Amino acid sequence: MRKQVIAYLHTHWDREWYREFEIFRMRLLRVFDNVLEMLEQNKIPSFFFDGQTAALEDYLELRPEKEELVRSLIYSKKLFIGPFYCLVDEFLTDKTCFAKNLEIGLKKAREFGSEDFIGYLPDTFGHSKNVPDILRDFGIDKCIVWRGCGDFPADFKWCGMDTVNLIRGYFQDVFSIKTDIEKKAEILKKTLDMIAAKSGNYLLLPIGADHLGVEKDINDQILAVNEILKDDYNIKLSSPFEYFKKTANNFERFRFDDELRDNSKTFILPGVHSSRLDLKRYNIECTHQLDLASRFIKFQNSEDKYGKVLDYAYKLLLQNQAHDGICGCSTDEVHQENIMRYKKILQIARTILDEQITEENKILNLSNESFSGVIELKTANPQEGYEKITSNKGFERDLLTDTGRIPVTEDYTEIGTYTVSVENIPPDEVQALLPVVGLSDLKVTDTSIENSKIKLVIKEGDIYINNVLVKLIDFVDEGDSYNNGPKENDKGYEFKILRSRAGLKGQNRVSLKIDFEGLWDIIPLTVTLDKEAAFIKLEFDWINTQKNHLLEVCFELPERIKEVFSEDMNTLIKRNFNPNYNIRENLPKTRGLEAFTNTAPMQRGLIIDENKNNLGVVTKGLTQYEIYKNYLMLPILRATGTISNPLNPARSTPAGPPIETPGLQMIGENKAEMYVFFGNHNAFREVINQVYNYIIV
Repeated sequence: MRKQVIAYLHTHWDREWYREFEIFRMRLLRVFDNVLEMLEQNKIPSFFFDGQTAALEDYLELRPEKEELVRSLIYSKKLFIGPFYCLVDEFLTDKTCFAKNLEIGLKKAREFGSEDFIGYLPDTFGHSKNVPDILRDFGIDKCIVWRGCGDFPADFKWCGMDTVNLIRGYFQDVFSIKTDIEKKAEILKKTLDMIAAKSGNYLLLPIGADHLGVEKDINDQILAVNEILKDDYNIKLSSPFEYFKKTANNFERFRFDDELRDNSKTFILPGVHSSRLDLKRYNIECTHQLDLASRFIKFQNSEDKYGKVLDYAYKLLLQNQAHDGICGCSTDEVHQENIMRYKKILQIARTILDEQITEENKILNLSNESFSGVIELKTANPQEGYEKITSNKGFERDLLTDTGRIPVTEDYTEIGTYTVSVENIPPDEVQALLPVVGLSDLKVTDTSIENSKIKLVIKEGDIYINNVLVKLIDFVDEGDSYNNGPKENDKGYEFKILRSRAGLKGQNRVSLKIDFEGLWDIIPLTVTLDKEAAFIKLEFDWINTQKNHLLEVCFELPERIKEVFSEDMNTLIKRNFNPNYNIRENLPKTRGLEAFTNTAPMQRGLIIDENKNNLGVVTKGLTQYEIYKNYLMLPILRATGTISNPLNPARSTPAGPPIETPGLQMIGENKAEMYVFFGNHNAFREVINQVYNYIIV
């Protein structure tokens, strides 16, 4: 039986990747000029613009004279845009940012007259199970995915949503290949046979690829291919919306209600979650600061004053969260621009807060619960009960935001950093900052640090937090920005403790300094503990001098780890693991495979809450974890030097261009920050509130 193939023309538009933004934008002008001309002259029926509006904005900024034409093509349902602003990574963005992405994208799309939307996610490296719910919140009831699906049919229900699995991916550039039509028909026949094996009477075929325009003779080519394939297939140019209508009854046949991270059929490139961890730290900080500024604006009823400023800052953040940006798999120049955007975002968020905070030594709790604990603040006017940590020179905050005054040399004064212990600060209420002075439960020596709830001690050259052994282990990494490339049977090198000594000895906070010694580098660790806190802070700050290695903090638990609850879109989701699996013993030997791995992404942290295993970690920018036997391992550095290494032992075919990226080796200063605690889901939420609290001073 001859099957109907519904094909749609598209381009997948990475704003920046193996070339920088402005270079790709110059290409965008050529590609989209071509598309608009063909649409205007009715040479093609429609064009699907990758589900995002950022590229359209980038185009119209330099081609404003094309806006009227764009609007008319959208109105006549020849050009489909939105619903997203950018195609962001789903595992490295939180729910607030993912929703903001839809909010901004849909607003722009609707302003241009678009009414039809698909949750179009053709190339993100796996898919969060929380995405369908967020799409539904915005009135979107259908989705298209690719990476992360296992041996799935083309049409299925994903977490209750009608979803199309692009069996052969979005990258179908056969009509652009420089070969004869018979060869093109042969290639298409193989592709369509594979899609047909997973489809019903209708097949969905994307025609396009990364940064690709439409062939001028596309209609003639399709007619010629149809003539050759007439006994099996008939290709018709249309849109994905027609496919959803034709296959409406197919989606109930298969259901899947979990995340899409199966790499047996498609690469999910899990190493991106630990590539360029400096980007991940910036992303978490910017996400937090913008959320903080947004909440504070609402509290102050100043949305009219700051709303557009905040939207501008969120656009900068979303541009950095595009998957090839936040994943760290682009050129060094691209990521240098990412860093500058992050710095701009922080400047905006902090200025909004500085301008709105008019009274010093006041406290506002923007969380939903009362707050007790130790807070840290900077001030030139300390009060009784403030405990000084350090100081720097600077200008007072109110002087910098007062447009009636100019800071002069004489105003350059000492700004101290202090800790203050507070109790029962109610939510949504401004209060004077009144320190709680009383007995402290803190103790620190040259080899231990503790309070009444948690303890770290060095015994016989090993570190224990309560009874959990903590190690620092270095592995060889022969991979690239996409995949960790383990060396077969590598056992890793364990760092040794060189020395330790007490640091801070306050009533509110104490610290312990520990130096690890490796084969080449000394890695300092500062352990910090606050009065009555249920968590210990570990902060690494070191100079990396070595290439091609993976450095992990390892927690040795009493029993083998089979399940982990980690944060995804601001909720804890459960993942199951085979603790006996070791990637270093299972590297692929044949072409086209990506090694299965026991690594997984997380956003701000995780907990292990099973039998005798009871451990939680909240981090600031460590976004991957690995499970092996009874070890929880957190990468704090992954140093490689190529976007895609064709000899990567964990992935037997390339995933991108083999462009050298020296910055990916992370030579120079590196940081890692984590908060270790013991408890259940409630304990995780409490530590998140303490570490990412909404306290304004």
